[in-house]
Amino acid sequence: MEFRIARRRTLLALAAIGAGALAAPVIAQDGPITIGVQVPTTGPEATYGNDMLNAVKVAVEEINGDGGLLGRQVELAVGDSACDPQASVNAASKLASQEVDGVVGGYCSGATLPTLKVYGDANIPFVITASNSTKLIPANPGNAFMINSTGADQSTKVVDFLSGKGVETLAIVDQGDAYSQDLANLTAERWKEAGHEVVATETVNKGEQDYSALTTKIRSLNPDAVLWTAYYADGGLLIRQLRQSGYQGVIAVGDGSNSPKLFEIAGQAAEGVFGFSNPTAEFLPAAASFIESYKAANDNAPGPYAPLTYDGMKLLAWAIDKAGTTDHAAVIEALASADQAEWLSGPISFTDENTLARSNFIVLEGKDGAWTRAAE
Repeated sequence: MEFRIARRRTLLALAAIGAGALAAPVIAQDGPITIGVQVPTTGPEATYGNDMLNAVKVAVEEINGDGGLLGRQVELAVGDSACDPQASVNAASKLASQEVDGVVGGYCSGATLPTLKVYGDANIPFVITASNSTKLIPANPGNAFMINSTGADQSTKVVDFLSGKGVETLAIVDQGDAYSQDLANLTAERWKEAGHEVVATETVNKGEQDYSALTTKIRSLNPDAVLWTAYYADGGLLIRQLRQSGYQGVIAVGDGSNSPKLFEIAGQAAEGVFGFSNPTAEFLPAAASFIESYKAANDNAPGPYAPLTYDGMKLLAWAIDKAGTTDHAAVIEALASADQAEWLSGPISFTDENTLARSNFIVLEGKDGAWTRAAE
């Protein structure tokens, strides 16, 4: 039985099917296939999380509209991580107890990290679509697959790009969580290896409102560039206060701040800011049909992690179809066999550590209140 991963008009998904032959026989099973979606639907990163959830819904609507998966309809069970480790563990435990057939999502790395044991103990296939801290790698029991490039890839992109801009001295600011501190440490290490100087590495608390002490210190050190490695809600405020303090150097942010909402918070101060990002929908030529479907369902454009999460759902469906069963071990084996076929966000295959076997990072620049693609 051949399952069409996407609508007939979606040539990208057809290419993915063509690249992965369906070799396994279909094992008869009854009832819907239930997929868990673990994202922050509440809390400070809920904008990202709900956007990711909406992308999964678009993918599932296409799957069910084309006859379902293994002749069965797909339904979703949502676990709210709230970008909080304990909330994530609770959500993961609940999804595991529901005996979901797989999980898609994972945004804040610090919240995703403790769920790896929960899903690993149950051997549930887990496609991680946004979280990318290298701390996830040694904690992965083997059932999780990361389709966003890791912090190691991002730090390399940061060093290459800023070096090309003539930056020699760098100040790095993180929030001490698994994602932002990992990116900060990796970038500092690579920056020094490249022969440059890190003049400061600072950790601030999530939710801080007054960065005056930090901006005063940065101004006194006067680095060529400041890199913010955490999330947009606090990053936008820091950017605004840096510019208000008189700092004139380069400001750059990691992929946790690639949201358009950064411009709402930072205002004019975000003009000229560089962002390191996974490829977002507007910069993916193959995403036109997805953007249309997403807008029709949600009355707004897809956010930064929508394409990756849409791909994560389609990839998990492809693996279940290839396995011919929802048996966890068989689906995990199928995921490991992903073979560089083209998906919405590009080719997907995995290293021996179950990380994406390529770097997907691009450089953005803030212009006229929005992200544009920067010249590299």
